[in-house]
Amino acid sequence: MKIEIWSDVACPWCYIGKRRFETALNAFPHKDSVEVQWRSYQLDPTIPEHYDGTELSYLSDRKGMDPAQVKGMFAHVTEQAAAEGLNYKFDDVVVANSFNAHQLLHLAAAHGKGDDVKEALLSAHFEHGADIGNREALVRIGTDAGLDAAEINRALDTDKYADEVRADFAEARALGVSGVPFFVIDRKYGISGAQPAALFTQALQEAWQEAKPLTMVSAGNADAEACGPDGCAI
Repeated sequence: MKIEIWSDVACPWCYIGKRRFETALNAFPHKDSVEVQWRSYQLDPTIPEHYDGTELSYLSDRKGMDPAQVKGMFAHVTEQAAAEGLNYKFDDVVVANSFNAHQLLHLAAAHGKGDDVKEALLSAHFEHGADIGNREALVRIGTDAGLDAAEINRALDTDKYADEVRADFAEARALGVSGVPFFVIDRKYGISGAQPAALFTQALQEAWQEAKPLTMVSAGNADAEACGPDGCAI
């Protein structure tokens, strides 16, 4: 079973959704048969590589949101994150363009380290105030996950994975994705948002049963003795 997750490193609900999904996946009996692929999505491709302002000023000045409303949103999201074991610090968040972070994710996926780097990027952005648009920060995150620094720099210098990142954007549009996180299971089930773990559990079970339906085996006697709600056969 394959699960594709469209997500942006700069999306606070994406980290919360990741945790809730992981809760369901870790309890899923067939976890070892599930392939997870992180897909790229950008909430705001127009952000400069280095934005001179806070997360509060970005949302209020560039998005036109009321500052009081933004502060209330920060408090709510921080509370939801804490329930998943995450320590959000919106006052320390560095607003930056996430495109190169997505390129790093594609490089990491090519080396089987996509989930490790996704986790590190989200934590760096929301919990540690790292600048995900900064080359040094991206190299440090990548090398901490086991990637080669020279290869990271070459990939970013040449935009090696830029077309793949943009292809993810285009595929999201084709699927009708208008917000993230967005989870697609076997290209049959779509889940939008950071849903409760119970919903992910239900979706995993339904998708697995559809992909691998139970086959009844009989030795030629379909009416063999059994017990039911009304009692047992005599």
